Amino acid sequence: MVFNQGCNSKKEEAKNEEKKPLSLIVVEPGHFHAALVQKSMYADVDSVVHVYASEGPDVKAYLDKVEKYNTRPEDPTHWKEEVYTGPDFFEKMISEKKGNVVVLAGNNQKKTDFIKKSVDAGLNVLADKPMAIDAAGFDKLKEAFASADKNKVLLYDIMTERYEITNTLQRELALLPEIFGELQKGTPENPAVSKESVHHFFKYISGEPLVRPTWFFDVNQQGEGMVDVTTHLVDLVQWSCFPNVSLDYQKDIQLLSTKRTATQLTPSQFKLVTKSETYPDFLKKDIKDTLLNVYSNGELNYTLKGVHAKVSVIWNFQAPEGTGDTHYSIMKGSKANLIVRQGKDQKYKPVLYIETTDKSKAYEDAVTAAFKSIQDKFPGVELKKIPAGWEVVIDAKYDTGHESHFAQVANKYMEYLKAGKLPEWEVPNMIAKYWLTTSALKQAKEKK
Repeated sequence: MVFNQGCNSKKEEAKNEEKKPLSLIVVEPGHFHAALVQKSMYADVDSVVHVYASEGPDVKAYLDKVEKYNTRPEDPTHWKEEVYTGPDFFEKMISEKKGNVVVLAGNNQKKTDFIKKSVDAGLNVLADKPMAIDAAGFDKLKEAFASADKNKVLLYDIMTERYEITNTLQRELALLPEIFGELQKGTPENPAVSKESVHHFFKYISGEPLVRPTWFFDVNQQGEGMVDVTTHLVDLVQWSCFPNVSLDYQKDIQLLSTKRTATQLTPSQFKLVTKSETYPDFLKKDIKDTLLNVYSNGELNYTLKGVHAKVSVIWNFQAPEGTGDTHYSIMKGSKANLIVRQGKDQKYKPVLYIETTDKSKAYEDAVTAAFKSIQDKFPGVELKKIPAGWEVVIDAKYDTGHESHFAQVANKYMEYLKAGKLPEWEVPNMIAKYWLTTSALKQAKEKK
């Protein structure tokens, strides 16, 4: 079946389309992130998108979202979705090769396999996290990176959190010794870097209640919390503490301790978020006394080049009214701590602070002088004095929201495709990241 959404048949436009070097292939779009990649149009990307999927509610939900972007009153997109559905969708995609960039955001059980086969076929891959959810998946992912290198294609994961302005500025400030000093080493009990994330199964996306597929609650298909959301947190630790440095997971990382726990859902909560009246058979293994136990919470403590780090993720069912997902992050320097808080005092919006015990005039002057380099890069960002140090006041224009970060990642990836390569550090650091998350899960499960 073919969907021509928002099609303009002018010959001139058709001529322009022919010149576009990139063309998307969306495979089995089971996660709403697949649609978010298409919330914007891209200068170098053909408007015709080739979709290959198994028939069912997942692909329908994806197409509905893209249709909404195509028909919104402000700045509508004009994607034309050409859809093939059938049990042989993946083989059909590989044999037809109708585009050159595969977008993967869906069930994680087969994702690593899809990644490997796509790069083996000479296709670029932009994949939602996580790209691997267990130790066997990590081994296959390493092979996929070797294959991508051999076939001169780029494999990249969608790290949206780098584009959240408070995370960006925290990294920038850590690069300024006049403000931050040196990154501390910390201890297992008092890590130098901590990142904590609280997420919710029931939430609103693009203004509508999110319906999650039933498989999202099966850790064999979605992955446990320790290998899912923690991917972002581990990435931010690497990216912030050792910017543009290639990491070797065999030498630079030491895994110290891990912990995993389950979030419980009642049958009515499960129905609300999935629209499913009953638990599917694949979830029966996780049900005790009618409650569904989802191992979505995880914590790992480790050292990265000798720096003690801790990342943890918690999933609750629903955020209290007026709140949402929250993020806490601290980087401890010899002169100041850089802290992102997102609680009640911050009205559940992330706010970045510079906190210090040095109240001297000399240090205050040094902070003011050094901060000018931040203002040159990010005009409209200011410092506000508070008892603990400073709040970084960020102009509203930088607060573009989580959904906009998908286009930012995609644009960055397209720059790399144009250049024909990723930055030197990206591949070793993706490998390091997935080694850490999958090894942490293995260790945590062995403890039981």
